[in-house]
Amino acid sequence: MTYHPKSDFIRVMIERGFLADCTDYQGLDEAFAAGVVPAYIGFDATAKSLHVGSLIQIMMLRWLQKTGHQPITLMGGGTTKVGDPSFRADERPLLTPDQIDDNIAGIKQVFSAYLIYGDGPTDAKMINNAEWLDDLNYLDFLRDIGKHFSVNRMLSFESVKSRLDREQSLSFLEFNYMILQAYDFLELNRRYGCLLQMGGSDQWGNIVNGIDLTRRVLDHQIFGLTSPLLTTSDGKKMGKSLSGAIWLNEEMLSSYEFWQFWRNTTDADVGRFLKLYTELPIEECDRLGALEGVEINEAKIVLANEVTTLLHGKDAALAAEKTAKEVFEKGGIGDDLPTLTLSSDDIGDGISIVQLIVKSGLAGSGKEAKRLISDGGAKMNDAALDNGGLMITSADLATPIKLSAGKKRHALVQLG
Repeated sequence: MTYHPKSDFIRVMIERGFLADCTDYQGLDEAFAAGVVPAYIGFDATAKSLHVGSLIQIMMLRWLQKTGHQPITLMGGGTTKVGDPSFRADERPLLTPDQIDDNIAGIKQVFSAYLIYGDGPTDAKMINNAEWLDDLNYLDFLRDIGKHFSVNRMLSFESVKSRLDREQSLSFLEFNYMILQAYDFLELNRRYGCLLQMGGSDQWGNIVNGIDLTRRVLDHQIFGLTSPLLTTSDGKKMGKSLSGAIWLNEEMLSSYEFWQFWRNTTDADVGRFLKLYTELPIEECDRLGALEGVEINEAKIVLANEVTTLLHGKDAALAAEKTAKEVFEKGGIGDDLPTLTLSSDDIGDGISIVQLIVKSGLAGSGKEAKRLISDGGAKMNDAALDNGGLMITSADLATPIKLSAGKKRHALVQLG
């Protein structure tokens, strides 16, 4: 785009690749240049942690704060009870209020690594939309808010149309979600002066709904800005790996495994990921991303260290790098490898190597573990495994066993 922004925030969004679309570039840029802009992103509490797929949104909030504005992390304590149907093939499982509260507590840990919370003008706020959604009077809501929504228009949204064409029907519960999200923006504007909602480009329709509703009800001008939906250069959705979701909470994924995820980035993605997920200068991101051959591995280590430092701290990043070197370069065990600790009761008369590979997280199922062994991709203590029927006893675990899946994924199994 040719627009030259006045504000640091919009400039950063454009330069680093965060920007997909905006409802009014110039109007929003002028608002940023004029004073502190409160802006929010909503996060539903469907799990105890967010995963890497949410990290682009978290980094947007971090840059917002770094450029002198106020991030609002809106927790969907209310909307999680409904479930966002956007681009899903089926309905989300419904959670109890206690489960939702537990999940919000887990997600809070992640945000505090990236944002400074407090009472100052640019300090972040964490707000729960249950504050206004839990006590809504249904008839009042229908009369005052529902009248502003056209069902014809709602049915035209891609997120809804994609579900209408499937066997799994779109429930009325889920159909209400976009109205509730629009109402969130109205309430955040009314209560906290929030001027901007950000989100992934799949949220465009929901964001525009909120802007339209706020204009109709309050006659206030507010804005929307979206980021691209990220896929890796080989077409995979960002945030997933062979072994499952890349969680941001340490108790759900070790800092070593998190570091490894970034170290294993495809060559073509390194420069783009450095701009999005680190705070290194643009020129340095371009330089590192342009490296080729063996040198690109050094850029991947920089990427892994920078991203891990932001989330888990510098010590965790350095420990992960040290362990990786021990494992890959020296064939050693490493201090920081993911570890499966078994009791004698767990092992009994013996436990199959297939079960151990699954339990240690190196394969998602017994079938996948057997295929790994038959394809020659599994190792035990750096020696190829060729016997899928091998049984491991307590005596075999007198010293820890190192299991490997391919060249880059490893785990320790030990007796507790």
